[in-house]
Amino acid sequence: MTAPAPRENPWLIGHQAAQAAIAGALQGGRLHHAWLITGAEGVGKATLAYRFARRLLAGGAGALDMPATHPVFRRVAAGTHADLLTVEREWDEKKKRMKKQIAAETARGIPPFLHLTPAEGGWRVVIVDGAEDLNPQSANALLKVLEEPPPRAVLMLICSAAGRLLPTLRSRCRHLALAPLEEAELDQALAAYLPEMGSADRAALAGLAEGSPGRALALAEEGGLKLAGMVAEVLAAAPDFPLLRAYAFSDALREQAAFETFMGLLQRAVAAAVAAHVRGTADAAQARLVAARSVVGLAETAQALGRLVDETERVNMDRRQAVVAGLALLR
Repeated sequence: MTAPAPRENPWLIGHQAAQAAIAGALQGGRLHHAWLITGAEGVGKATLAYRFARRLLAGGAGALDMPATHPVFRRVAAGTHADLLTVEREWDEKKKRMKKQIAAETARGIPPFLHLTPAEGGWRVVIVDGAEDLNPQSANALLKVLEEPPPRAVLMLICSAAGRLLPTLRSRCRHLALAPLEEAELDQALAAYLPEMGSADRAALAGLAEGSPGRALALAEEGGLKLAGMVAEVLAAAPDFPLLRAYAFSDALREQAAFETFMGLLQRAVAAAVAAHVRGTADAAQARLVAARSVVGLAETAQALGRLVDETERVNMDRRQAVVAGLALLR
């Protein structure tokens, strides 16, 4: 079983404080016109936003829970509700990947939509999923509607990196910050979505996911436990990871998903070694890595790994070459 897309998901684990804040605003009749929902990737931001949207579109009163059989739920899930607009990055057919930013012309369609009279006499709702991907032009397109909000209209910004938003956008929104799930909550989610997986593997997956059920499920789909084992092998041998083994790894990581997941796990592991050294909790492999590279050098290596992944995508670099280059950074 895999988790349904946020607009189709009737279930949200955790985040009781954020849900209570929304329910209280609905009950009190003092609904802010703009909401900023932040948190790590896959933690439940979009799922919460769609729960909020469904309740508004169904009349606004009552709990956020709604059965999947409800007419509003079905239309939101199908993307056919006339009073809901979702804005996100679009697919670049030429490059066969998602565009890096939300286009200005897309964002400019938000104010006219919110100013329309609700088709069903209730609310108009816009969800911007990935608001950190708004470029300056697309962000500025939203400012007017935030400064002079139309009646019975709500804008929700879903953001994994609030620091990338214009301060003028952040300051005009009510902020809901979603924390990583607690261990028990994450275990509950994984037991429901991955019932065929053993408890030990689910625990290992949870450790990699850092409180994010979305990240845990993505790792499960991408062979994350196997890739994490490869990262552990690198750290155990670093800084003298054999060049021939590096080439063997590169052959196994030719596919984009495996490459990005492995490099992301490696970058996190290197950054974790720096953090553990600072806290005085480094294990033997982490201590050896810091001793070989220095804290500053290792922090720079973590940043360089991230840049390497970006450059590989931007210039269509051979992923096998990128893997070898990334492992060489640890030498």
